[in-house]
Amino acid sequence: MDKLTLYTHPMSRGRTARWMLEELGQPYETVWLDYGTTMKAPAYLAINPMGKVPCLTHGDRVVTEAAAICAYLADTFPEAGLSSPDRANYFRWLFFAAGPIEAALVNTALKVEVPPERRGMVGYGSLPEALAALCSHLAARDYVAGDRFSAADVYVGSSLGWAMRFGLIADAPELAAYVARVTDRPACQRARALDDAALPA
Repeated sequence: MDKLTLYTHPMSRGRTARWMLEELGQPYETVWLDYGTTMKAPAYLAINPMGKVPCLTHGDRVVTEAAAICAYLADTFPEAGLSSPDRANYFRWLFFAAGPIEAALVNTALKVEVPPERRGMVGYGSLPEALAALCSHLAARDYVAGDRFSAADVYVGSSLGWAMRFGLIADAPELAAYVARVTDRPACQRARALDDAALPA
């Protein structure tokens, strides 16, 4: 079997990729990188020219971007049951979180104000609008796609959990309940413990 290797940093989106790998149940290796040094070194830039994490190698294949890693692993290891037969909602909300939701959250964190007359130029309109769309979808569902947990929940749950920890999402009980539900999984707890143990002292 081709070796799985995760290139990551404990304070990065690599936490999402690790959670996905722990859900997968396949052996993998971790390569820890540091910002500004090993992440920008020629050896790593030859793998990921962006010099960012997470990055997954699977044999000679390279996958970057946390959402892509989640989707790739779910499809490559179907026996883990982390894809979803509800393909429309699976792809829709996985990439809604990776696109509009993430852009809205990052702009909010950076205090980037989009003038009302320019909201049509950004994929999310406004953060409240994007979150309302997700809340509406989750109102009568436990998971974003179908009736069981999938890789889409790894990504959506990670993104929302990060935003809540940093106070970017407030007063959203439906989303808080969803995050609590999907992160209360043994694989998520294992992944969190591994990354927390590697945090700088």
